[in-house]
Amino acid sequence: MVKTTVPREEYMMQGHVACQGCGATIAMRYVLKALGQKTLVSIPACCWAVIPGIWPQATLKTPLLYTAFEVTGAALSGMEAALKAKGLEDEITVLGFAGDGGTADIGIQALSGMVERETNAIYVMYDNEAYMNTGIQRSGSTPYGAWTTTTPVGKKHEWKMEFKKSVAEIMVAHRIPYVATATIAYPEDLIAKVKKAKSIKGSKFLQIFSSCPTGWKHPPEISVEISRKAVASRMFPLYEVENGRYRITQKPKKIPVEEYLKLQGRFRYLPEEEIQRIQEHADREWEILLKKEEFSREL
Repeated sequence: MVKTTVPREEYMMQGHVACQGCGATIAMRYVLKALGQKTLVSIPACCWAVIPGIWPQATLKTPLLYTAFEVTGAALSGMEAALKAKGLEDEITVLGFAGDGGTADIGIQALSGMVERETNAIYVMYDNEAYMNTGIQRSGSTPYGAWTTTTPVGKKHEWKMEFKKSVAEIMVAHRIPYVATATIAYPEDLIAKVKKAKSIKGSKFLQIFSSCPTGWKHPPEISVEISRKAVASRMFPLYEVENGRYRITQKPKKIPVEEYLKLQGRFRYLPEEEIQRIQEHADREWEILLKKEEFSREL
């Protein structure tokens, strides 16, 4: 990834109502720093539907369109059409900012339709790995082994039994021009990817790892540390796929997944054999990603 600096301009003001240490709030701040004020933002039902505050208060310096849980992709197509009708499609960026529940599950049909129509917009899935706004229910993006209110841990140890859905790879399969993963722990990497997405015409998708102290049961002051260890443990690799070509953008020194898991109360119930299973899964997925990057060099 080309070295970039974090812009000084701020498009998110003081006074939001997010939880302390909210990764999704930091993610929005960085995304808007990269895009600038000439951005139209569509937000569905999610944490970010309440974070800006109650009218007439406002947190963002950009226009917001609030929509139903499942329709972010369709809303972006409509916003792009409106800008085209006014001759403003080259001046204003269309941005969708939705959680993993409203993207990986409820909204995936609208997202698929949006990218199939080649809507010129950026769709950001801020990934806090559960339906946090409605009570910490498991989503398709919740990792294996995690406690949630719908995968409660009791005598039968019924934590989340399925591995995390790879929404980024689903978008790669749609053959859109740009897909990337990012995290708040690497702001330069995140901002560079958002700027690149803005420069590319067509549908772009970014999955931003956004730690959640409330749902993950960790102190708010270690949100960035957790995000950094998610990358180092290879639980959340950082890479981009431009026109089908893979490139890993961060390769920090590897740490065991246990160092990442032990910081979060949602994993405290896991026995050693389950931690080892997660380690093997992370290692396997990393090797697959390395092979994709290697193959991309040969294209």
